[in-house]
Order: sequence, then C-alpha cells, then structure tokens
Amino acid sequence: MTETHFWHPQALMSRVKHDETVIDRADGVYVWTEDGHRLLDAVASLWYANIGHGRTEIADAVAAQMRKLETYQTFDRYANRPAIDVCDRVAALAPLGDDAKVFLGAGGSDAIDTAAKLARRYWTAVGKPERHVIVSRERGYHGLHGYGTALGWLAANRAGYGELDPDIVRASATEWRDVEKTFANLGAERIAAFFCEPVIGTGGVYFPGEEYLREVRRLCDEYGVLFVADEVITGFGRLGHWFASERFDLRPDMITFAKGVTSGYMPLGGVITTSAVAEPFWVDGGDVLFKHGVTYAGHAAVCAAALANLDIIEREGLVARVAGLEAPLEAALRPLADLDGVDEVRAGVGLLGAVQLRDVELATKVERQAFADGVLLRRIAEGHILQISPPFTITEEEIGVIADTIAAAVRANA
Repeated sequence: MTETHFWHPQALMSRVKHDETVIDRADGVYVWTEDGHRLLDAVASLWYANIGHGRTEIADAVAAQMRKLETYQTFDRYANRPAIDVCDRVAALAPLGDDAKVFLGAGGSDAIDTAAKLARRYWTAVGKPERHVIVSRERGYHGLHGYGTALGWLAANRAGYGELDPDIVRASATEWRDVEKTFANLGAERIAAFFCEPVIGTGGVYFPGEEYLREVRRLCDEYGVLFVADEVITGFGRLGHWFASERFDLRPDMITFAKGVTSGYMPLGGVITTSAVAEPFWVDGGDVLFKHGVTYAGHAAVCAAALANLDIIEREGLVARVAGLEAPLEAALRPLADLDGVDEVRAGVGLLGAVQLRDVELATKVERQAFADGVLLRRIAEGHILQISPPFTITEEEIGVIADTIAAAVRANA
C-alpha cells in the first residue's frame, strides 16, 4: 500500500500510514467505506453527527449562501447576516438570560481557548488581575489547542510539550468536597474560572451526579468564580435538552459549544456569555478590548449550515426524541456489564453511553470485530472504553444492533 501524505490527528502514523480506513459516503445513521463496507455509526463520528448524515437541506443552504457571499471577515465592525442570525438563535436557546452574547470560532478547541482567555481578561478588566488560576477536573477533556491541552486530564495529551500553563489546577470530577478543598487551598482571590463538562465525554463518559453539579455551582457562587460549562458535546440536544446547563440548572457564566450546532456539516464553535461577563467589554463608552479572534469567525456559509441544522432539530423534534431514547439506550447497554471482560457500563443520561473493558487489548479486538460486523465504535480515555453516542435519528432497533454487536465481539475475544 502506498504511504499516505495525510498526517492524521491523534494517530500513531508509523502504523496508520499503511492502514487508512477511507470513509466514502454516508446516509442517515450509516457510513460506507471506499470499498463498500456499510457501518452503523454508533458514535456520530466525533460526537457530532446529531441529525444524521446526508441531509441535503444543509448542503442546499450552504450552496445558496456561497452563491451570494461565501464569507467575509468579521473583525472590528464587519458582519454578515448569517453570523448575526446564528448568534441571535444560539443566545435565545441558551439558558443564560435575555442579553447573552456569543463569540464565534471554528470549533470546540477554539471555544475553550476563547473561554479561558476571556475568563482571565474579564478579571483584569474589573480590576482583579490576580484572579488568573483556572480549575479543571480529573478525567476532563477540553480539546487540544494550547489551553485545552493544559486543562485536560489525560497525561498522554500533555506529554512532551513542557508545562503549558502553571496556573491550571485539576480537582476531582466526582467529589465536590475535593473541589471545595481545592478552592480553599488556592484562595478565592486567585481563581478565575472552573471548567466543567456536565457529562465528561472523551475522558470516559462519566456523569458526576446532580449533587456534584449543584454543589460545585454553589462553590463557584460562594467564591465568586466564573463557572464555565463545556457543552461542546452535550450542547444542542445530546442530553434531551438544548443544553445540559438547562437540564441541571447550572446557571453558567459561560457555555462553550461546537459539534451539535452544525451537526458537523461545517466547522463552527463558540462561547456564550452572560451579560455580566460581557459588560466590561460592551458598556457604552467603554475602552476595554477583548483582543482575540480567528480568521473564520462568523464564516457566512458555516453559519448558514448552523441555521439549517437548528431548523431540522426543531422541526423534527429531535431534542425530545433524545429524551425518549435515553432509557432504551441504557436498557440495551446495561446487560453488557454481566459479560466477562466488561468492567462497567455507564449510561442513563441522554444519548450517551460507555462500555469499559478490562484492558486496551480487549477493547481493540472488540472495536475491530464490531467494525467487521458492521458497527463503527471508538475507543476513548486510556483506550479501554468504547464510546456510544449515536445520531439522534437512530431507532431503538438500531440501538439493539449496537449492543448485540458489542456483546458478540466481547464473547468472541474475552
């Protein structure tokens, strides 16, 4: 096989350079490889194919926008109508108040870098520059840009880069009293923000429980810390609400989003802020500038895709559909916990699940076996956990196929 020129993200290229799987086309909850092998997409690609694949309505919306204006830069006073409209739409859906603001980027990692910089810039703007420490969580994952890598838990993602940010501290992902101790040890006067995935995604699909979320929100109120809800995965319906922050009454100061806003059809992400966080930068007569932005922020054709995607989610009632599929997904996955080789099954919060196997070797074999049998899975965290996050359009029967395929693969390889 000819050696590829494509340097794959998150890939051991010494192996992958001769082992590419080329996805050629997709429709609904299925994708096909270039050699014609059909696969049920149990992971919605990288958590994002929420409305399913092959929606021509989005392709048409993007093409129409490109015929009119593909895009134009949005720095300083320039804008385009789709960017304005998508910010209005997202602000109205988010549980951050009537005057929320939206800062756009090109994806989730952009959103995390924006939120981290904005948290520190906000405290400087209000005269408290000493508040620069950011607290994240064990098992947390926040993308792989500079701030996201530093905020993340997985040591392998940080290895070899030196100390990216000495003012980032990690606290427990499940024990709120540990977070309380971390806050107390650092001192309220030093902490800028607390970054929290309502359900940890790439770190292994861990839901910390409502008590944890309630208590860390209380601690942020008590210490005056900005609460940043990383909803890159959970936003736009994945938990049966538009945002997990709504489901769990998190009242965040900022929400990072990406993935589901376009269902992956085009790259878009951003940060939604409360009016209080925006105030120092938006106040009439003010002179405080948030010196940040990316070239494709507010890309017109990308925003047209987002608007069409949100139309589909609303028209087809897909958020409610996810709520209805939460119990069937858990019921299908739960029996896998009884199999030899399966350590734990996690499900029951939205259309998210994880099957934790005893080691990486078994998980790799199960993933490969499932692929051969027509189900596309993905290993996450340390490599021994199978991610389950199908498109919202999946049926209960197809959920059963995923569970049955995993069970057969475990039995064959354990």
